Amino acid sequence: MAGTYGGKKASPLPPGTADFYSDGKSIPPLAMREAALDAPLGDEQKGEDPTTTELLKRVSDLLGTEDALFLPAATMANEIAMAIHCRPGDEVICERSSHVVNFESGGPGVLARVQTQMLDGANGMFGAEQVAAAIRPKGNLYIPETALVVVEQTANMGGGAVWPLQQMREVTAVAREAGIATHLDGARLMNAVVKTGTSARDYSEGFDSVTICFSKGLGSPFGAALAGSEEFIQRAWRIRQLIGGGLRQSGFMAALCIYALDHNVERLADDHRRAAQIASFLERLAWVDTVLPAETNIVIFDISQDGPTAAELVAELLSRGFAVGAFGERRIRIVTHLGVDQDDTDRLCAELKNLLSPR
Repeated sequence: MAGTYGGKKASPLPPGTADFYSDGKSIPPLAMREAALDAPLGDEQKGEDPTTTELLKRVSDLLGTEDALFLPAATMANEIAMAIHCRPGDEVICERSSHVVNFESGGPGVLARVQTQMLDGANGMFGAEQVAAAIRPKGNLYIPETALVVVEQTANMGGGAVWPLQQMREVTAVAREAGIATHLDGARLMNAVVKTGTSARDYSEGFDSVTICFSKGLGSPFGAALAGSEEFIQRAWRIRQLIGGGLRQSGFMAALCIYALDHNVERLADDHRRAAQIASFLERLAWVDTVLPAETNIVIFDISQDGPTAAELVAELLSRGFAVGAFGERRIRIVTHLGVDQDDTDRLCAELKNLLSPR
């Protein structure tokens, strides 16, 4: 499922390319970089970095948790959470297209030593009934025990779909009744907050742990946080150290994330508007088969059999100054973020019309 620029995984993009491949591709603006220059610093491993401490307090207040831990990336946060909630041989329930399955390099099997039971959801979202049916009965020595349910908000490969709050609460209630832990992979949680007006605290309620990422739509070049109870974060700190994720004078990195929270949350609405524009435009093109609902900043569509393959379209767009991702033989993903503006969006739509309409 991992996407490519027409098969070119490691090649630098040509100068001036409008990069719609991922919201992790934005370059931090000068003001964000300047925010790190005067950040107070100290040894984070000893609790002596005031800027990191400030960030983690902000995160705990935002999510309504007792504590939080600063990490390089959301993938590390998710993997640490699974390693804490599960024992080797346990099973994790998640959606088939989810990040923990497709974009974390097999980490659940390596780091937590668990297997995944993948549910087929609607645009990356499953229901409480599916969870109830998937939970393994306890006491059977021949089958794994269900230990964790993971929800991804927003659902990346579901087209940035936003889980309804009630649906999330129904899922966590089923898990809680069965004695199963829950983890919210909230890498794009703030996209859901801006889209719906529901608070991050409300979305996080009922989960035993929460990941939030600063390097997606929020535009930081680094950073994520894992949040939960004080006991959970103490255990997370130890695993972070074990896998080489320990930090020292992390304040200059935390300052970038604080800047992102202060300046780059409300502007996510611009990304959502541009993604909706692209999706609406694609629906009118002859060689576009299916367009997933574009609720936030991700557009996913399938090219019809009459049109080019996904790899061909990606390569042709790249030659014209646009980077998008191929995620299957005919599936394309386009992501809007602070690194692409309205002019880039309009020009991309024009090129898509040229390439996905019969001549």
